[in-house]
Amino acid sequence: MCGTDEAIFALILFSFRVFSVFRGQISFMQIPYLIEIIYLVASVLFIYGLKAMSHPTTARRGMNAAAVGMLMAIAGTLFHREIVSYEWIIVGLVIGSLIGAAMSIWMPMTAMPQRTALSHAFGALAATIVGIAEFYRYSGELGSFKMTAIGFEVLFGGITVTGSLIAFAKLQGLVRGTPVTYKGQNIVNISLFVAAVGIFVYLIFFPVGILFYVMVGMAFLFGVLLVLPIGAADMPVVMSLMNSYAGLASAATGFALNNKVLIIAGTLDGFSGLILSILMCRAMNRSITNVLFGAFGSAGTEATQIEGTMRETSVDDVAVQLAYARQVVFVPGYGMATAQAQHALRELADTLEKRGVSVKYAIHPVAGRMPGHMNVLLAEANVPYSLLYELEQVNPEMPTTDVAVVVGANDTVNPDARDNPKSAIAGMPIIEVDRATQVIVLKRGQGKGFSGIENPLFFKPNTAMLYGDAKDSLSKLAQAVQQA
Repeated sequence: MCGTDEAIFALILFSFRVFSVFRGQISFMQIPYLIEIIYLVASVLFIYGLKAMSHPTTARRGMNAAAVGMLMAIAGTLFHREIVSYEWIIVGLVIGSLIGAAMSIWMPMTAMPQRTALSHAFGALAATIVGIAEFYRYSGELGSFKMTAIGFEVLFGGITVTGSLIAFAKLQGLVRGTPVTYKGQNIVNISLFVAAVGIFVYLIFFPVGILFYVMVGMAFLFGVLLVLPIGAADMPVVMSLMNSYAGLASAATGFALNNKVLIIAGTLDGFSGLILSILMCRAMNRSITNVLFGAFGSAGTEATQIEGTMRETSVDDVAVQLAYARQVVFVPGYGMATAQAQHALRELADTLEKRGVSVKYAIHPVAGRMPGHMNVLLAEANVPYSLLYELEQVNPEMPTTDVAVVVGANDTVNPDARDNPKSAIAGMPIIEVDRATQVIVLKRGQGKGFSGIENPLFFKPNTAMLYGDAKDSLSKLAQAVQQA
């Protein structure tokens, strides 16, 4: 194994030496034009990749195009004459490649939100370090434009680093998912941010002194305080916002370094993340300010107490209902991700389809802990995209659906959002499974879930609860349906 590692390292070192020789054969006048051409092609690939990822059938092609674009951007950067040595670049390449490979190989698909949060943190940390290095290098000699770019870069970069790490900790269970609040928290957070922005403005005109590092420290602190009071139920919006902040920090890095491909890629990333955040907030019928400062899911958000009991059912009873149904709609949620039940769900759906049952999957835009979380998991289980329906498409069919099977979802199927104007989620569009003839809810227990809000769906007369691990329950249901 050691011999293999040494051979790989030697090959990388040899490649950089060949590249250095090749770079030396190009005239000084040709290099800027070559770099600009490479950056132009990389930018086109980024734009094409983003467009292609808007549809599942072309998403893989888009990812590959974006990856090639990033490779070209890195290669173009290596042509810069300012690079005098490749030793530290090789070290960074090896370390980064090892971390990336480990994350892609051993991190399960169900942990994709955590991996995404870490990626945002790493990207923002790189931008922040570049900004600090540029300030240290040119301190006292920075013009207003470059200081503005560097200040914006480290301000949003620092917020994204610690904010993404707190989001990772919440998703991983290292920090409690419910909001962490204290009296006067919003006032403290806003005051801290205003003070950091004030220092930023001062530095634009007087770019010297310890104030720059104070601003960096305040940005790191604000990132922690910003995400701590946000409940885990709002993590999809937080993830999207962190993506936007990381992109904007990268764009600012491009302005600071006069790097056009960074400006383009960062702007695409920043504004696409911002637009996605707005769309997700609309899907929850909430504003971004409410998500950031509302402490959704904290104690005291429950508007009413629900009377009644949850009716428990068995695998055999559910199997009979499913086997003789005309149409079944599956509604996946975060519980499916934690149980890694996507493959078992596909197995059950295949069994039903062989019996002539019409099967559909209802996908809520904010189901899970990151944008598109359910789509990614179902795609991993090879669920045809044609069977995935958004809530606007599937809700009209619910009254004619024989059985709706809820797999670990909570707020996205809570009828209180539609019926109770005093509910904390009032007005949020939901998948109206309660209108189906029968509703089967797969849950581990009688808990309220991450949001902390009770769901009256579980107490309705047409709802039955199938308790246990979702993966195990779905596997047993597939076997029972075959024998029904």
